[in-house]
Amino acid sequence: MHSGRGSSTDDDHGALGSEPIAVVGIAALYPAARSVADYWRLHTDAAGEGDRETGRPAAGTSGTSTTTGTAGPPEAGYGSDSGSGSGSGSGLDDIEVDVARFGIPPAQAASMARMQLLMLEAARQCLDDAGYAQRPLPSERTDVVTGTCFGLDRQYANALRVEGSRYARDLERATAEAETPGPGGAGARAAEEFRSAMLRRLGASPHDRIGEMASTIPARVAAAFKLRGRTLAVESADATSYLGIAHAVDSLRCDLTDAALVLAGQCHEGRSASPVPGPSSGSAALPLSEGVGALLLKRLSSAVRDGDRVYATLVDCTLRQDAHPGVFRHSSSTPRQRETIDASWRRTGAPAASVQYVECAGGGVELLAGTYSGLLEAAPAPVAVGSVRDRLGDTYANAGLAGVSKVALALYHRRLPAQRAAVPGELPVSGTPLRTVVEAEDWQRPAGGGPRRAVVGGASVTGTLCHLVLQEYAQDDDRSQPPEPQRRGARLRWHGTGPEPIAVIGYGGRFADTADADAFWAAMLAGRDHIRPVPDALLDRELYHSPHALSLNRSYAEQGAPMPVPRTPPPGVRIPPGRYEALDAAQRVGLAVADELFARRGMAPGTLTGTGLVAVGSNLGLATERNAHTGRCLDVFEETVRSLGTLEGWSRDEVEPLLKSVRELYGEPGPADRPTMLDGCLASGVAALIANEYGLAAVPVAVEAACASSLAAVDMAVTRLRTGAADYALAGGVELPCNARDMILCSALGLLSHDKITPFDLAADGFTPGDGCALFLLKRLRDARRDGDRVLGLLRGVGASNDAKSLIAPDAAGQSRAMRQAFEQVDFAPAAVDYVEAHGTGTRVGDRVEVAAMAQVYSGPRRAPLEIGSAKSFFGHTFAAAGAAGLLRALLAVGARTLPPNANLRTLNPELELDLIPARVSTGAQPWHTGSGRPRRAGVSSFGTGGINYHLLLEEYTDSHGL
Repeated sequence: MHSGRGSSTDDDHGALGSEPIAVVGIAALYPAARSVADYWRLHTDAAGEGDRETGRPAAGTSGTSTTTGTAGPPEAGYGSDSGSGSGSGSGLDDIEVDVARFGIPPAQAASMARMQLLMLEAARQCLDDAGYAQRPLPSERTDVVTGTCFGLDRQYANALRVEGSRYARDLERATAEAETPGPGGAGARAAEEFRSAMLRRLGASPHDRIGEMASTIPARVAAAFKLRGRTLAVESADATSYLGIAHAVDSLRCDLTDAALVLAGQCHEGRSASPVPGPSSGSAALPLSEGVGALLLKRLSSAVRDGDRVYATLVDCTLRQDAHPGVFRHSSSTPRQRETIDASWRRTGAPAASVQYVECAGGGVELLAGTYSGLLEAAPAPVAVGSVRDRLGDTYANAGLAGVSKVALALYHRRLPAQRAAVPGELPVSGTPLRTVVEAEDWQRPAGGGPRRAVVGGASVTGTLCHLVLQEYAQDDDRSQPPEPQRRGARLRWHGTGPEPIAVIGYGGRFADTADADAFWAAMLAGRDHIRPVPDALLDRELYHSPHALSLNRSYAEQGAPMPVPRTPPPGVRIPPGRYEALDAAQRVGLAVADELFARRGMAPGTLTGTGLVAVGSNLGLATERNAHTGRCLDVFEETVRSLGTLEGWSRDEVEPLLKSVRELYGEPGPADRPTMLDGCLASGVAALIANEYGLAAVPVAVEAACASSLAAVDMAVTRLRTGAADYALAGGVELPCNARDMILCSALGLLSHDKITPFDLAADGFTPGDGCALFLLKRLRDARRDGDRVLGLLRGVGASNDAKSLIAPDAAGQSRAMRQAFEQVDFAPAAVDYVEAHGTGTRVGDRVEVAAMAQVYSGPRRAPLEIGSAKSFFGHTFAAAGAAGLLRALLAVGARTLPPNANLRTLNPELELDLIPARVSTGAQPWHTGSGRPRRAGVSSFGTGGINYHLLLEEYTDSHGL
């Protein structure tokens, strides 16, 4: 088996990834800085222009946005402890954003999360700063990657509104019991008035589902600025922005994109678990602060060609995982931190002693500074060290990007920023080769020549260690220019025919009525769907079901494909009952499917050596965190009750006992701030549990790209493998949308089927929600062959695009663009693909547009009609897991050499122009023949709200795939 020696992450990463990445644009929205100029002044003033506690800009700095007009919930403070929700007062509430400026319809504006508004403004500021207000970016090759952590205000509002119906029922019962003899009916009137009051307080719109999604943020940015590249949101706790930057760098170095707009923000608007670091975090606890920043990144050769101003170049981005089971906490391992630093400098090709400035951004400040203290003992002069936390506090998901922005500006201005001494114990410099800069000073060129260099490092509570190396760009310095063969990803090509194939060497899956992937495939062959009425425990019909009308508080649909959530950890995984109980349902399911994957592979997880990635597509706002927030909002409900006109004649002595009675019926909130609560609130906790509990040195990240989330996660894994930044990856998706909240929000927009989802059928009228999870273990093909792995299939290409039009309506041009991108990476034509696992929305418009998009790419002479199908006809729409379900079905079909059927197809929709391809939709399983001896091939499509499109090409592995 693979011993780890000679792994790509250690030895030959530079062959592909050596071109520097240019930082050509910056945006900064922080409590004490509302522009790039403000931000730089903030870090060069010894006292600090503004205060991280109050968030007030100092005199002479911009304290307001240049835009006017607001959008958002009708009333602030509907669930947060303060305007910012952090309790620190370090907020961005005063920033106003003109939604009309970004072409947002008024009907959608009120349902937008505040983070959407802030990131739109940051994107505008960043593109203006880069000079792209007057000239266009390469539209079809510009990606948008955003990073946030924890729920968004709109998610909290929607959850509170849905939960308010349950409180209203208890209010009605308690009021009826307390009512004095008389006309009666006060209970029903109070409940109805309460519901109306909560709607006014929280705001409600059919667009609430779209407005609350984290992936709507990059989609909004893409639509506003007509950017048609990859579009996704990521979360990795306090390493979130590092993961966003890393993915952008990977895509640039793989030549998948020409520019990447990376945005990261933190707004603490809920009352759920506080992510303030604990004593074992390796960081001093600081108040959580708000902040939004952005970077525009390009390959240096492209930036120079296009005449861009280059702030600095990013020459390495190293991520490592210190896997440790148990409650999430920052790494305290100096050896592991040293390994991360050494790997980064080794790939940079420069000695660590060439660093002149160390920026500690995010968690693990003391660990990073302490490790560099030992590393630089022989340095000829003290090395400056600082932390962005001294001015900003802890901006958590945004911290890494804030640090990169600070260092890029310092390199550009050739000045070392000042460090405030008010971060006790964080930067231990006494008796070390490190020093803090009390007053900003000129940044002297290294005595031995060469460019000025700096590092930005941090850590995540999930165990990730991050280390970035930046250096100055000198226009007249030949060393800033990469060698020509390295400028466009020289190691991408495999035998000169395309990017190296990625081998699937393991898989697992769990869906309704199917405990594993074998049962999933058996269900396909049986030809019967697993859709049925959702149990009352998931959809309380008395409260939440109304079959004949659109409603903001009820679902007209009741069908779904739910699955049970595991009650105990997998065998051999030791998680205490208290912690396991605190985990989110998606985390438990993901852990169980990972266990199936490892068991099916027949090898212990410990045989996976080298550096890995665990990328899981999911909703970035987990139910556990929303529930924790809602449970702490009884005061909001009770405050509303006190204001009801129905109870106007009640005295305080009558109202307070009533509230007590309601509370007894409704239930008290659970214990606050349990040590394990944070674990269940992190979307990246799904991936982190897998990495840490199985001892994998694999960086965890959650990916949201609406319904395309799991294929976006697979794309991230494929890209990281092809750059050599990872030796293996576990990728897929999980979501459990069979619940009242999701069904109500989707019903309000008319997205759900009144009966069952029927893709491609004349009766198609919407989708049916289904719970699901599928995960895949991936390696580069050459590594899988070397390690003796059983190769189950090959991922040959992944294309992605954004429509940059409507957030709701599908677009054939955008979908076909993703398909063409996938074929640009392979050495075969669309006619050589036998089967397409379609997204299959189950709406007449969506199905028609998808077939039209296929016709634009797949039409032409072929040996036999293209087979089309969709797993949704069996298990419903599994949201973030939908692409993973489709990939699992296609992979198993290739392995079984059987074309899978479709369920519930009675009358084919005549509007589908299948003859143009030609294509057909079969209702029975068929043998899969190719006729020419070539490998079986399939396409897998996954399209998401926000105009997000992904298309993957899967190929059968045969002995002819030599190396």
